[in-house]
Amino acid sequence: MPHRAHLFSLRTGHALRESCISERYTLQRFQRDLLAGVTVGIIAIPLAMALAIASGVAPWHGLYTSIIAGFLIALTGGSRLSISGPTAAFVVILFPVAQQYGLAGLLVASVLSGIILVAMALLRLGRLIEYIPEAVTLGFTAGIAVVIATLQLKDFFGLEIATLPEHYLSKVAALLMALPSVHWPSVIVAAVTLLVMVLWPRLKTPVPPHLTAVVVGTLVAWLLHHAGFSVDTIGSRFHYTLANGETGSGIPPVLPFFEWPWRQTGPDGTAMVWSWPVLQSLLPAAFAIAMLGAIESLLCAVVLDNMTGKRHSANSELLGQGIGNIVTPFFGGITATAALARSAANFRAGAESPIAGMIHALVVLLGLALLAPLLSYLPMPAMAALLVMVAWNMSEAPKAVRLARTAPRGDVLVLLTCFALTVLFDMVIAITAGIILAALLFMREIAAMTRVVEITSGDPAHPHDARNPDTHELAVPTGWRLFKINGPLFFAAADRVFGELSTLCKSGGGIILQLEGVTILDAGGLAALNKLIAKCEKSGTRIFIAELQFQPLKTLARAGVTPIAGVSQFFAHLENAVETARGISLQDL
Repeated sequence: MPHRAHLFSLRTGHALRESCISERYTLQRFQRDLLAGVTVGIIAIPLAMALAIASGVAPWHGLYTSIIAGFLIALTGGSRLSISGPTAAFVVILFPVAQQYGLAGLLVASVLSGIILVAMALLRLGRLIEYIPEAVTLGFTAGIAVVIATLQLKDFFGLEIATLPEHYLSKVAALLMALPSVHWPSVIVAAVTLLVMVLWPRLKTPVPPHLTAVVVGTLVAWLLHHAGFSVDTIGSRFHYTLANGETGSGIPPVLPFFEWPWRQTGPDGTAMVWSWPVLQSLLPAAFAIAMLGAIESLLCAVVLDNMTGKRHSANSELLGQGIGNIVTPFFGGITATAALARSAANFRAGAESPIAGMIHALVVLLGLALLAPLLSYLPMPAMAALLVMVAWNMSEAPKAVRLARTAPRGDVLVLLTCFALTVLFDMVIAITAGIILAALLFMREIAAMTRVVEITSGDPAHPHDARNPDTHELAVPTGWRLFKINGPLFFAAADRVFGELSTLCKSGGGIILQLEGVTILDAGGLAALNKLIAKCEKSGTRIFIAELQFQPLKTLARAGVTPIAGVSQFFAHLENAVETARGISLQDL
């Protein structure tokens, strides 16, 4: 179907071809892309650094991600206005990997995830986004938001904690134990930054709120420093050593350069010792990164489609995301995917094509080249406040609350399950359990819709017509009973339905089944039907089956089910089945 072609198409650079080649690309459109790209690039600089820090690596790796992945995915992907780079959703996966395997392990996991994404694209799996329930998405994104916000409390309050424990409840316990060490200058900087982000949008200026907030937070930290109250900054927290042996603090004034990912530093800054068991242990993380990257990038593309009225190519977007994540780690960048907030800002800024995303990457590159010394002054509490606001925005709390109030109980259960498992365990377990639970609840609802209704007249003087109760053309003879089944006969419903009918099997009687309302008969339904026929044969009961639809008829034919003399017969029309039953009853007389 043409309106679903976007779910199956696959080609490199689909979005760029559609928007700049198939459609005429004018100077006016380029000017809009230029403005949007500059706007989003400015927004991306502090976000990229904050998200890299939250992921457990130095802030410049976030900038490298926005530069390399932001450019490549826009060039090769399938969504016109998506802006790719480091995102908050990945923090819960990347942080444990960085803690256990260091930068080298994180980059190798990113490369592996990119390979998985390319494989998903080649297998045309982009359409599977249709099968992820909204309750699952809202549940795990809200859970991720809670975890991200929790991770920021250390810097937000300036707590003295060397490292946070691995498990969530242990993290909360450690934070509570460290509360007496609250650093009030850090709290002031974080609170001012957060307050500006909350209030700034009310002014309705074109300047992004988080950019203003970070600048104000930096000024407050500078004033506190001159008053004798020091606040931790990127410059005081992070240090680097260049290839020529030169050392420094903050952001190195070095553009992304090629380096083998597996030769980067391992845990505790030591060299990573690679082995097959280590690589195997990274595969689950790589799979989780790929799954989350696919979900987030395609959900972002769907949201943008609703905004623009255009169509993305799901598989082409997965291909672009895969290419970006394979190449970026070779230049020091971490995992990337489409970022909904930056993509929405791109749309609101007037972007027309992926050119805007490529310009955004160049703006980040220019910012790294020109502003590296200044970026070192950004205070860590301000970055923590920025991520707290990011976590709140990604949680979609109003939407989750509305779903909890208005949706069926099954959806609410799925939402709460995904939320709790994401917070307490990890996202992969949450999504897996959520989808399985949603599928089971859905099957239960569908199975409950399959009903068997007896339409036999109880009064022989007034026989029942299965099609029109006002006529008597289909009188069911004495000893026969007529049943109509409505709904799919799959494994969850068929045993119940045919089990009820099997209790009616008795010597000398007959059953007529009208299956006009049965659209599906699966292997479970076929097995249950065969059991019913076998019981009828054993008890001497006749069973007639009438008006099979195409799919059930095809299932029976493929299974080699044929009429059994003196037991079962199949009829195209209910009238023929009733007439044959009447003839059998007359012979018995």
